[in-house]
Amino acid sequence: MALYDTYLALRHRRSTGESPRHVAVVITERDLLEKGAYETLEQFLDWAFEYGAERVTISVSVLDPAVVSTLERELRDVNAPRPLVVRGPEDTERADAPIQVSIGLGGKHEFAEAVRSLAREVEAGTLDPEDIDEEDIEGRLVFPDEPDLVLKTGAERLSDFMIWQSVYSELYFTDVNWRDFRKRDYLRAVLDYQDRKRRFGR
Repeated sequence: MALYDTYLALRHRRSTGESPRHVAVVITERDLLEKGAYETLEQFLDWAFEYGAERVTISVSVLDPAVVSTLERELRDVNAPRPLVVRGPEDTERADAPIQVSIGLGGKHEFAEAVRSLAREVEAGTLDPEDIDEEDIEGRLVFPDEPDLVLKTGAERLSDFMIWQSVYSELYFTDVNWRDFRKRDYLRAVLDYQDRKRRFGR
């Protein structure tokens, strides 16, 4: 098994394609209840930075709001290789760190809050609606950076994930569940990304 991982790593080094600089992964609260889930997360972070990432976003979709505080506490305690920030469903402060964790903050909610912020400034007379552009919206998002590669484990849907930021992201779906996600699965995703020709909507 280690030999196969070595083979994939060698393919990555020899590839002429660029590695994703910003990698995002979408998981669920249920994924984090599985035994070894946080160890997998710590390994995932190591793999991402080892293979060229400069920023990693972890998006945790949440069905039960009661678990948010527990998830926030546990995710802040993750043994991360770079500085890490956590934002919950009601947070509006911008996340700016090499590792960003979103817990239950849906893309629609984040976008709506950015629009409300702009509306308040227009109402206060500090912003002309005719001057509003994409940068004004992006500047008011909690997670303003656009991922190059978005991974989703276990299912082919993104669950309201960063609807503004991921519009030009490369999406990679795998049937492998989070608890079983291994280095080889990450390398396969990166190799797939390197083989693609990004069009950015063109």
